Amino acid sequence: MSWKPFLATGAATTAAAVIGGIGTDPASSWYQGLDLPDWQPPGEVIGPVWTVLYASIAGATGLAADRAGPGRRTRLAAILGLNLGLNAAWPWVFFRAHRPELGVAVIACLEATTVALVREVGRTDRRAAAALLPYVGWNLFAMTLNAAVTARNHG
Repeated sequence: MSWKPFLATGAATTAAAVIGGIGTDPASSWYQGLDLPDWQPPGEVIGPVWTVLYASIAGATGLAADRAGPGRRTRLAAILGLNLGLNAAWPWVFFRAHRPELGVAVIACLEATTVALVREVGRTDRRAAAALLPYVGWNLFAMTLNAAVTARNHG
């Protein structure tokens, strides 16, 4: 087992987390003024959930990249890059651009690339792919929440 794929996926995932974190602003007056559903998780839950998800993304994709051949590794890197780019973009669209309706579209694309990522990782390692299933579930939950926020505030 080589450490290089884990270093690469860890760096990419950390970059997405940092860029997305900078774009996240739940203390803004805009966000505080939104009508939010009662079932939205408290802010102190969201950070730890994302920490676990990012660790699983880095680990699962690092394992798959380590075990994959060059062609599959290139495909995995492309899907991971697109996925993490969308992941990092969502807070900027939602919190900074104040576009929750566009946020739903971003998360829908994020979810599609997450499913593609699970499939690609699964071609190399099924257990690593299974470790990504909470990411699929969280993104689906986030898309539903984002859609509810949009409906409550733009209806």
